[in-house]
Amino acid sequence: MDYQFKDIEKKWQGFWAKNQTFKAEKNAEKPKFYILDMFPYPSGAGLHVGHPLGYIASDIFSRYKRLKGYNVLHPMGYDSFGLPAEQYAIQTGQHPAITTETNINTYRRQLDQIGFSFDWSREVRTSDPEYYKWTQWIFMQLFNSWYNLETDQAEDITTLVEKFGTDGNEGVKAVCDEDVKTFLPSDWATMSFEDKQVELLKYRLTYLKESTVNWCPALGTVLANDEVKDGYSERGSHPVEQKKMMQWSMRISAYAERLLQGLNSIDWPEPVKEMQRNWIGKSVGASVRFTIEQSALTAAINTDYIEVFTTRVDTIFGVSYLVLAPEHELVASLTTSAQQQEVLNYIAQTRKKSELDRMADTKTVSGAFTGSFVINPVSGERVPLWIADYVLAGYGTGAVMGVPSGDPRDWAFATHFKLPIVQILDAQQNLDTQADPTKEGKYINSDFINGMAYSEAIPTLNAWLEEENVGKAKINYRMRDAVFGRQRYWGEPIPVYFKNGLPYLIKEEELPLMLPEIDKYLPTETGEPPLGRAEKWTYAQHYEYELSTMPGWAGSSWYWYRYMDAHNKHEFASKEAIDYWKDVDLYIGGAEHATGHLLYSRFWNKFLKDLGHVQQEEPFKKLINQGMIQGRSNFVYRVVDEQGRGTNTLVSYGLKNQYKTSALHVDVNIVENEILNIPQFKLFRSEFQDAEFILENGKYICGVEVEKMSKSKFNVVNPDVLIESYGADTLRMYEMFLGPLEQSKPWNTNGIEGVFKFLRKFWRLFHNDQWQFTVSAQEPTKAELKALHKIIKKVQDDVERFSFNTSVSSFMIAVNELTDLKCNNKSILTDLTVVLSPYAPHICEELWTLLGKEAGSLSYTAYPVFNPNHLVEDEFSYPISVNGKTRLNLSLSSTMEAAEIEVVVLANEQVQKYLDGKTPKKVIVVKGRIVNLVV
Repeated sequence: MDYQFKDIEKKWQGFWAKNQTFKAEKNAEKPKFYILDMFPYPSGAGLHVGHPLGYIASDIFSRYKRLKGYNVLHPMGYDSFGLPAEQYAIQTGQHPAITTETNINTYRRQLDQIGFSFDWSREVRTSDPEYYKWTQWIFMQLFNSWYNLETDQAEDITTLVEKFGTDGNEGVKAVCDEDVKTFLPSDWATMSFEDKQVELLKYRLTYLKESTVNWCPALGTVLANDEVKDGYSERGSHPVEQKKMMQWSMRISAYAERLLQGLNSIDWPEPVKEMQRNWIGKSVGASVRFTIEQSALTAAINTDYIEVFTTRVDTIFGVSYLVLAPEHELVASLTTSAQQQEVLNYIAQTRKKSELDRMADTKTVSGAFTGSFVINPVSGERVPLWIADYVLAGYGTGAVMGVPSGDPRDWAFATHFKLPIVQILDAQQNLDTQADPTKEGKYINSDFINGMAYSEAIPTLNAWLEEENVGKAKINYRMRDAVFGRQRYWGEPIPVYFKNGLPYLIKEEELPLMLPEIDKYLPTETGEPPLGRAEKWTYAQHYEYELSTMPGWAGSSWYWYRYMDAHNKHEFASKEAIDYWKDVDLYIGGAEHATGHLLYSRFWNKFLKDLGHVQQEEPFKKLINQGMIQGRSNFVYRVVDEQGRGTNTLVSYGLKNQYKTSALHVDVNIVENEILNIPQFKLFRSEFQDAEFILENGKYICGVEVEKMSKSKFNVVNPDVLIESYGADTLRMYEMFLGPLEQSKPWNTNGIEGVFKFLRKFWRLFHNDQWQFTVSAQEPTKAELKALHKIIKKVQDDVERFSFNTSVSSFMIAVNELTDLKCNNKSILTDLTVVLSPYAPHICEELWTLLGKEAGSLSYTAYPVFNPNHLVEDEFSYPISVNGKTRLNLSLSSTMEAAEIEVVVLANEQVQKYLDGKTPKKVIVVKGRIVNLVV
């Protein structure tokens, strides 16, 4: 029977599901291998052909590793909390849980029909209370922990309380808030319980603090930086403004150095590691205090200085002005009445920009003068105080010193606002030192460092600053603590209640704190988050719960551990399971998560290790970023009149330059080989039902462009359609065939037919002309063994280096070679089936059983052993030349001597034909190269 892919694939998908073929268990006799995909958010649109790319690659590798004798864990689940489901709920009134369940069912059906070897017995959903119970539990551990800089790890908050009781906090080295005040053990002993909680909140790894956030009024929630583009929300394109709000935050900054150093121990793409290094942003420099001029001080100001961090303290003599972030807490107090309106206008303008926009804009020069001044602690000079949006409150101290003679941006700012420019070095020395601080230029105009080289000046200045109590050497990190609250409904409730305005954890035995039912999924009329609508949702009948929910990254920051022990009701994963599976050996997912999910996951993993819950410092040993499959958009061309109005005439691509036209996207599913199906197009765009089509050779040819795959561009290709026409095995192999895994590439359905024909040709090797299954038990020939072992070696090498696309073309070559050899040898075809099975598992499972093997055993058989002896060439094809002209080639044994070669050549019938009965005057044999006959 011909290749009936629909029946075969349905059969084996049912078999795998019924028998739980890919269920992973502990097995001490095999080495473990944990392969993980970044789990999807189940959107209502379902999968398009770009989504399965990484999953197919991980599945091939999983199946290959099983064949290589590994105990493979390859799970799948859903990142099922998220804003899209909530927005749909707002529009329709339908509970997000209902739409999420519907979407998950669609995803599961699509994933199953592609034939993935997932262990579905371990499925997780971040919106399942049995899952988010443990997300809440981790939050509680963070709340009850502090970071001890002496031990360089997180510790239980009780150890900090003990230190406060015996030593106070003066000698405590901790990562904490900036406004911590020194107290003695006697002070701690006399503090009220609530006062102690206030102090402890400044040390906890998750804490409440007023933060500047991206606030989207239309969506009624805070957005992460990656959810904002050009000042608008990525979803819905609503305006976003900067706003100060009391927010939960995670003290990820405590782990900055460990996050930085850990990048040296993991096998990740260098661009991703570099993005994280830049995000962490380690800088070595000094903090310097600029005293606020006495006349500007008021009772509202609780400090008499502004602290600045600089990596070039040697340039402090050239400070022309100081700049505060517009949202800095001192701006209002230090703005004079004369400058108030200008400053307020500038702050309002800044609120319209996201932090990313402000960081990216290096060309715009803008700012406002506060009217106040500070004093340079080294030179004693009076320095004007400005605000500008290129300074961010959350980075460093929210203040920077402007040195126009040493920085192009500062130069532009000073010249734009006509500020004085202080020269600190002569031009050549300044240029050299700024370009390369290691250069030994001499400072020429400072009493402190006159004549010193750079390497000597920096420590001298730092020592002086510390001695005078106006600064000190310091290491700074750009990375800020992560805002952890969202004013949404569809997320994990934060397990906290408030008593007298202070946060307290609920009891562990009360987890999970489940989402309450509410009437609408909008903020309340008084501006509270949607959870404020819940009736009788209080703790112990009268304490208010936290009304924000956790951000989307919470549930994805530890999910790989839940897969290890997915149904444990007593802990997030047992020690036994964690000790066995340890960490993820291979992680495949998008590079867009470099400074979000991947950074937060590393942070939570390190924290869990500090508390002894997990073994490994890093969660993911190796990371691969799959490239994007881009859409191949098609266009039709509408003729427009002189006024630019569209007519009812459409012209084919090759003729469009003869007319004035406008391009319209057309559904790629009604275009084949760039030829438009006109009747289907008329159904697609009913306004063109009576249109005139100007054709080329009787066909309408569409234009083509490569764009992002999107419903709005009508270039989304549904895998369901392709599987219906060609089968899942064809889709799997074709997605790999498109190009290297890590590279982006355009989708083009036109080439899928070739892969389908290959699978039919492979199937044909096992069948005779009447499509009867027929294989031979004879000994394989040398040529057959050579073809087989070439593909065994090639695929083994390709899979190990994740070069899946080159394997597909090699499979085609191997099947062509075996077809030419008329090979139907059982041993050859059995091994070939095993080698191909990770790529095309359905057809190979079917052939495996036809070969007499046990159903389902293919997944756990052994990968064929490569024998290099079968690739050793023991023959040489000699060109036979007669009177200097090559007439034919003869394959002869490489071990034959020249005399033997001469005898065989002269006895050959074809050679005799060219000799025409004559005896050669000379026979010249160059062994391993050529045979020359001279007549």
